[in-house]
Amino acid sequence: MTSILLYFSTFILGLIIGSFLNCVIYRLEKEESLWGRSYCPNCKHNLAWYDLVPIFSFIFLGGKCRYCKFKISFNYPLIELITAIVFLLISMFYLIQPVLSLHYLASVIFYFYIASTLIVIFAFDLKHYIIPDKVLFPAILLTIIYQLAVNYQFLIFNLLLSAIGASLFFFIIFLISGGRWIGFGDVKFAIFLGLILGFPNILVGLFLAFFFGAIIGSILMLFKFKGLKSELPFAPFLICGTFLAMFFGENLIEWYLKFLI
Repeated sequence: MTSILLYFSTFILGLIIGSFLNCVIYRLEKEESLWGRSYCPNCKHNLAWYDLVPIFSFIFLGGKCRYCKFKISFNYPLIELITAIVFLLISMFYLIQPVLSLHYLASVIFYFYIASTLIVIFAFDLKHYIIPDKVLFPAILLTIIYQLAVNYQFLIFNLLLSAIGASLFFFIIFLISGGRWIGFGDVKFAIFLGLILGFPNILVGLFLAFFFGAIIGSILMLFKFKGLKSELPFAPFLICGTFLAMFFGENLIEWYLKFLI
């Protein structure tokens, strides 16, 4: 019963945070302050609390602004739902300690923050082909602080090597391609992913990212949505690979080793 209540509460929290992430993404695009009331992007009318209930407001309003009937993007409830699902998975895989402690609370805040950061970068890079430094640099700094504070020395060494190795790998690709295959933002982003995943999960995350990228890229070219020289944002694939490595990395490695044997 306690676990069900925890999972339900985490899911609701994810919906609320997802609603906030929508605001973060929109205001990053407009280069606006995060402070201040939410408003309709079309008529600029301030939104009441009942206009901002995650998912339900979108459904009850028929996907339109209450005041000007401007169509609301489906991305808003989608991000709220994705955030809730990711938060739920985090609670299932990482937040299983029955006793509250300072370490436990720090882990809760850290993993939810990491998930939120990845979701913002996913949405922003998918739309603008840019990984915003305003989001990435604070995330790298806070991840280093957290890892230094709660992990053992050998694990810190592992994480740092993973971050440097992943970033160096992307930097070499960046140099060889002259920035045509990946952008320098991916080089910086790899540092963040290495600090999160460590070795060997970083290998799982990168492999899955390239695997998904190849499949999606091939499908887009097959249906002529993209050409051989078309740009395709890579951070979303890296983030999908990272989440899968976070939740299923050890299982995937174990399955792969059994497959080889």
